[in-house]
Amino acid sequence: MSEKERMLSGALYCANDEELGKLFKRKAKFLDEFNSTKYDDYQKREELIRGIFAHVGKNPMINKPFYCDYGCHISVGDNFYANFDCIFLDVNTITIGDNVFLAPRVSLYTAGHPIDKDVRREQLEFGKPIVIGNDVWIGGNVVVNPGVTIGDNVVIGSGSVVVRDIPSGVVACGNPCKVIRKINDEDKIYWEKEKQKYIISKQND
Repeated sequence: MSEKERMLSGALYCANDEELGKLFKRKAKFLDEFNSTKYDDYQKREELIRGIFAHVGKNPMINKPFYCDYGCHISVGDNFYANFDCIFLDVNTITIGDNVFLAPRVSLYTAGHPIDKDVRREQLEFGKPIVIGNDVWIGGNVVVNPGVTIGDNVVIGSGSVVVRDIPSGVVACGNPCKVIRKINDEDKIYWEKEKQKYIISKQND
């Protein structure tokens, strides 16, 4: 089994490997190009992420600067948006659904290190996948840790540290991140009213 196969299986692996080194250099070139694009060169940035991510849906938008470990283990669905300074440590897979919005400085960390100091000194590490469902909004400075799954229709409050799975249809926040309440019909009624106010104000402009 190769080090890459060990890495993607969640087992201990050594990153000081020729195959992984080539992927790392490819990623470094991608980031140099991506983060040096002009502010309004959206087409170029989309071309670059399509050239390295495992999958990209329709209408992606990632603001620069952006950082990742390999890039090739990231999949994003339709209408994906990531604001400034997001970090994806994709030593294992990061799978993101449709209509997911990430605020500035959201960090998705699949990478982990052994608790035992002697094993950690051997430069052995591991990765666990992160899965984010559809229609998720993650606030600024949120950290999502290895192995976490976030369900559909979820809001994660800013500054949260997500260390365990979050079910669908909830608002969650805190360190460690916990479910605060379910998203309910009252939310829909309130925001539909706000949308109608917006439509009326636009008509009166």
